[in-house]
Amino acid sequence: MLKYIEEFGKHVAIAGFSDVKIKDIEEFFQAINKEKQPNIEIQFFDANLVASWQHPYFAVLNALTAFKNKVNISKSLAMETMLYASAQRQIRRATQLVGIKQDSSNIAAIIIGEEPEAVESALSIVSKYVKAKHDDTILDLSDTKTKIIQKAFGISNLEISTVAEKNDFTKALTDLVIERMALLATQR
Repeated sequence: MLKYIEEFGKHVAIAGFSDVKIKDIEEFFQAINKEKQPNIEIQFFDANLVASWQHPYFAVLNALTAFKNKVNISKSLAMETMLYASAQRQIRRATQLVGIKQDSSNIAAIIIGEEPEAVESALSIVSKYVKAKHDDTILDLSDTKTKIIQKAFGISNLEISTVAEKNDFTKALTDLVIERMALLATQR
């Protein structure tokens, strides 16, 4: 999925990959960074902790806003996106919570750039190194993911039922995760 964020002049690709097997995460990151264009930002998340495509999309929006307002925590847009996606202020905690690990079998990739061709080129590079099936359905919420995300973000069933409209619990969970991310900006 490729989206254009007009206010910032950025294109964002959000992609899911299933059945991923990365032997060496550092080597994986280095290979992609070596081949991608310098003006492209890429971040990876454990897809089991992604509450729909909206979750990383709003993390990108919050990160871009933080840089625009000069209130960013990190020096890179990719890492700022990780901080917002995790609703954490510390990079180590953010990476531990939503970052990919050796055993992550489903991952989400977020690619940010000014030119859509450069973003799509970076997505091709990611696809080459991930060596897995491009599968955006892993971004969708499932019962299993819902429980994992609730625990990780400290969201109770009561919160979900309070926010849910017409018993749409998946939308309520996504909204609550996005709310947690927005609250990060207020924790200065």
